[in-house]
Amino acid sequence: MRDDQGMPEAANFQQPEWDVDMPDAPFGGRLMQLAARAGAQALGASLYEIDPGGGASPYHVHHANEELLLVLSGTPSVRTPHGIRELGAGDVVAFPAGPDGAHRILNASDAPARVIVVSEMNFPEVAEHPDTGTTLTLTGPGAGKALAADGEIDVMQAVTRAAELAREHERGAP
Repeated sequence: MRDDQGMPEAANFQQPEWDVDMPDAPFGGRLMQLAARAGAQALGASLYEIDPGGGASPYHVHHANEELLLVLSGTPSVRTPHGIRELGAGDVVAFPAGPDGAHRILNASDAPARVIVVSEMNFPEVAEHPDTGTTLTLTGPGAGKALAADGEIDVMQAVTRAAELAREHERGAP
């Protein structure tokens, strides 16, 4: 996006203008698409405010894109192949492309948490939801196909189903 003089618009993460409100489980929070608002073409950056008990995404693996998590406030947790770890303000965690970078950002604390996730935006992209066995073939942000064991399903339905199962997994359900 550009202003009247053709300069890129500024996106302010300290005074967010939320693009998406996800008040209900399994998510619980808000999202501001910082990079898109600032006019980025090949880089993604999103501000998440995650409510207590909420999560920013399902447990997932990207095969074409690396991501970087920056914790602004609160004590969110991150689930990786090595377990769940609580983070604090100022922490930065990288999630490389591939199975070693599998992750989910959640908030098990009793106060909201704010994080920024920076990502490459390489498409086409293949992503996986290990908790459901679903594979996503993505042609753009939120666009593409989701292939589950029982056939093709809507991408957002796949994301919601995976987020629900991630919450159960993290609570110790079988």
